[in-house]
Amino acid sequence: MKIVAAEFLTSAVNPGGYPPGDLPEIAFVGRSNVGKSSLINRLVNRKGLARTSSTPGRTQLINFFKINDRFIMVDLPGYGYARVPEEVKARWGKMIEGYLKNRENLRGVCLLLDCRHTPTAQDIQMYRWLQYYRLPAAVVATKADKLSNNQWAKQQSVIKKTLSLAPEHSLIAFSAETGRGRDELLDVIKDWLQADQPRNTEQE
Repeated sequence: MKIVAAEFLTSAVNPGGYPPGDLPEIAFVGRSNVGKSSLINRLVNRKGLARTSSTPGRTQLINFFKINDRFIMVDLPGYGYARVPEEVKARWGKMIEGYLKNRENLRGVCLLLDCRHTPTAQDIQMYRWLQYYRLPAAVVATKADKLSNNQWAKQQSVIKKTLSLAPEHSLIAFSAETGRGRDELLDVIKDWLQADQPRNTEQE
């Protein structure tokens, strides 16, 4: 899939601020500072489309980006940052789960993990949410340029085992620095968009 146009649409904290649901959406979720904004920028080949920050917990809203006038990429708030007050963590959790549970035009979710670390309890919880809500999902191991091929082979096994990764879910090594995994992830997204199966959220 070739991306030729990308633009920021809006930010929101609740469904009332979401854009109209007339385009399919692909969401990106993961721990704070895992590299969601950098990944989105690399996917669209635009450095400044999604704001990046060295400060974990900076993304506090759901951000929507229109791609090729055909679909929307959704950057969900990062979770798991210790310095965020508990009430803020609770609000973000409700915001994320509410979006995943109820957004009818959501077609797939990319769960981002730092490839150097074992998935946390919150990563496992998020993965189980995706399974519970029967969402097409891919696990994307970011910062892959930080590991050698041998190190990645070991971490790949750790991630699969820790998450109990389902056979239908891809595990993709990704680097925003080198572009590794970009084409593979875009192919996954393309498949989700071509399938374009509307969700029945009433049964979830």
